[in-house]
Amino acid sequence: MTGSQAPKPITGRKVLAMLIAFFGVVIGVNLVMMRFAIQTLPGTEVDSAYSASLAYEKQITAARDQNARNWKVDAHVERSGQGGATLQIEARDSSGRPISGLKFHGRFERPTDRRADLPVPLAEVGIGIYRGSALAIAPGQWDLVLEGASAGQRLFLSKNRVLLN
Repeated sequence: MTGSQAPKPITGRKVLAMLIAFFGVVIGVNLVMMRFAIQTLPGTEVDSAYSASLAYEKQITAARDQNARNWKVDAHVERSGQGGATLQIEARDSSGRPISGLKFHGRFERPTDRRADLPVPLAEVGIGIYRGSALAIAPGQWDLVLEGASAGQRLFLSKNRVLLN
């Protein structure tokens, strides 16, 4: 006869230990995933939906005024070798003359994470030509937001998706 042992019976303690281990792993993984989800939450698009709805009529009026001006604003983004980018804007009025004296603001916004938004200060370097640089900007999809103002009043707003390599 060979000395083979009979299998050990499954006791109540073994079943309890297996159940506790199984649910401990499931709960532990859920807690870790929940923590990662909360840490990477980019936040809301607007802080107060009520305030945004009150300002909506003003935005519609500003958009109609901007369309009536019929300005042509061209933006060009050029990547540098060190991971930065140069933003150049050329602004022309409805008759094609350069628009000078505006205060332009540029901003690269990450569509998925507001915390990565990057303002680009723009200065007028020629008649109707505005330029600014971002020292370090990650590759990927960005929303390029351009705002032009004069005497504290916004006259131009544009938001376009760009892909930076």
